[in-house]
Formats: sequence, structure tokens, C-alpha cells
Amino acid sequence: MHGLGNSYIFLNLFSFSVEESILVDLARKVSDVNTGIGSDGLILIHPTAAADVGMRIFNKDGSEGKNCGNGLRCVAKYAFENNLVNKTQFVIETRAGNVTAEVFLDGDTVEEVTVDMGKPILNRQAIPMLGNDDTVISEVFEVNHHLLELTAVSMGNPHAVFFVEDINDAPLYDLGPLITNDDRFPEGVNVEFIEMISETEMHFRVWERGSGVTQACGTGACAAAVASILNGYAQKDTEVCVHLSGGDLFIKWAGDGRVWMRGKAETTTTGTFYWKR
Repeated sequence: MHGLGNSYIFLNLFSFSVEESILVDLARKVSDVNTGIGSDGLILIHPTAAADVGMRIFNKDGSEGKNCGNGLRCVAKYAFENNLVNKTQFVIETRAGNVTAEVFLDGDTVEEVTVDMGKPILNRQAIPMLGNDDTVISEVFEVNHHLLELTAVSMGNPHAVFFVEDINDAPLYDLGPLITNDDRFPEGVNVEFIEMISETEMHFRVWERGSGVTQACGTGACAAAVASILNGYAQKDTEVCVHLSGGDLFIKWAGDGRVWMRGKAETTTTGTFYWKR
């Protein structure tokens, strides 16, 4: 399945079980475009007592993530269409906490999903980023002799957001791999470059922690919308259209502090993967 081109292999663990010991290697193997299936990672859909359905995310390098906006929309679509849930609004458990999702239907098919992504984390140490116990808004950030202005946000996973004049000139491939592994981020960081078009529209490109350049990042789009408001480019309670490489997401940071994400998810294929240790 994919959310705006951000693709994952999904395993339905309501139907079978997988040994914990093989998950890291399995994620790497299924994600390999040459010798596996090819994806940005592996997502497990599993039973849980804490919510209606559970989700675990493994990046293509085998590292485990805490949250994934595009993955959440895919899980919501899969769970409803495959009768894992029998209601249009339900709760998904992630490693970053429980998330409420609502599916919108065309007949029995999920056409769009809205997800309550919760409240952004803005405290530096909680993101986490090294330094004082404060927020990180338009802070000078030097990397490889480049001086950038950083706004840091966590949506259950850490994001470093940088605003640029022209998205086509964003140093995504040059600086993305350096920033994502920068020592100032002890858990690594997702890297976003943003061009504001208006108060309600932006261009977006991302280097994802553990995956590299991807077509879309749902939590990154949420972090970018929050950063745009923190820097005075947009306003709360107004939906922002985020143009990602794979398509558009619609993000609103509501007055109660919660971030809402609206967008599509698609199923591309189903099948059997023959595992070899």
C-alpha cells in the first residue's frame, strides 16, 4: 500500500504471527527493490488490547519508527476494508501513542482518511535535540559550512524543518543525509525543506530518517504545517495544502493544539513473500 507514493509492505498479524527476532532482517529484505518487493519499509497490523488495531513501523534499514502519517492512513483503510474493525471511526495504537482515525467511504471502499495526529512536541529535549530546555524556532543551524534556520518539531518522531525560497533549489540530497545523522539529534531526525506559496499552501520535500528521500511523509507534513504557523507564515485553525512529491495532504493545527491530517491511501497489490533466513 502507499500514501501519496510513500509505500510500505503490510503484514496482517490478525491472520498469522511473525517471530520478533526476524523483523529487522525481514524489513530490510522485503524493502529491497532488487531482491525483495521494494518499499520504504515494513508495517505490522496487529491485535492489541490498547486500541481497535495496532501498528508497528520498520524503516527500510530495519530501524523501528514510532509513528508514520501515511502508514496510519493505509492501516485505517486496510483495517476497515478487511473487516478488522466495523466502524468508520476507530483507534490505532502506535509506538508514539494512540491515534484516532476516521474513514470516508464510496460504497465499501475507503476513499479518504482523516487522522488526529495529536499535539506537536515543541520542547527541545523532548524532540529530542541537544541543547537548552526550550523551543527551537528559526534557530541558526550550521551544517557542512551551510548556515540554515531550523525549526524543530516532534509528531511522535523528530523533524527538522527548513524554509527555502525555491523548493527546486533545496539541498535535499546534499544536506539531508548529513542532518538526519547529525549528533545534535540523538535519535536521528527527519529533514524537511519547505517553500511557502501562501498562508494556505506549501511545497514540501523530505529526507526520512532510515529511508532517505521518499515521495511523502505524513508526520513531516504535519510538522511543516506547525512550523509554518510558529514562524508566522500561516495561522492556526486554517487547513494548509501541502504539495508533496507524491500528491497533496491537508493539515490543520487546531486551536485546541491537536493536528489533523486528511488524505488518501491506496492498495497496489497483495501476495505471498517467501522468507529465507
